[in-house]
Amino acid sequence: MMTESDFVKYNTLKRIVEPYDALLFDVDGTLADNMDAHKASYVAAALEYGIILNPDLIDETAGWTTVAVAKEISIRYGVDFDFAQFAKRKSAIFIAQYVSKTKPIEFVRQILLDFEHTKKIGIVSGGTRSTLTITLDVIDVAGRYETLVCAGDTTLGKPSHEPFTLTAQNLGVAPEKCVVLEDGDPGVQGAIAAGMSWVRIDQI
Repeated sequence: MMTESDFVKYNTLKRIVEPYDALLFDVDGTLADNMDAHKASYVAAALEYGIILNPDLIDETAGWTTVAVAKEISIRYGVDFDFAQFAKRKSAIFIAQYVSKTKPIEFVRQILLDFEHTKKIGIVSGGTRSTLTITLDVIDVAGRYETLVCAGDTTLGKPSHEPFTLTAQNLGVAPEKCVVLEDGDPGVQGAIAAGMSWVRIDQI
């Protein structure tokens, strides 16, 4: 159920995306209201390595793969660890403690539901396929998109253009006919590099 404020945002967003043939959605912080849960999971995983993590780093790296964020944590805090193992632990904490409680960002999800039969829908995320599949199911978006591009599907993740370019190719839509819905700068940078339009849903 949308609040009055969300309904205003929904109408604004609907006008923005109307001219495009394909809508490319980020998940965490865009379709799913779960950034605080991801931050808490990173903080808990970091603590196991003796790191008191400032969660602002997760805002700064929004859209990066979990492995890339783990590497950044290692560099910033000067603690050496296996990045892939850290990423697995962070994902395990998120799945065990938070994913089942995930709520959608209603005005964004409604845009996807409105256009799922009339426009091409793609999901572009730096998360792992296993975690994203659960998240999308919990917020009732499973099966409502045509392609999912996530961590490991391209050589480089956001802010590279590669995830967005691959999504457009999978959808069979030219980049200039795609609009990217995001909540972070890395995703916006990737969209621009791919030649796509974009909108920051957190700034509407």
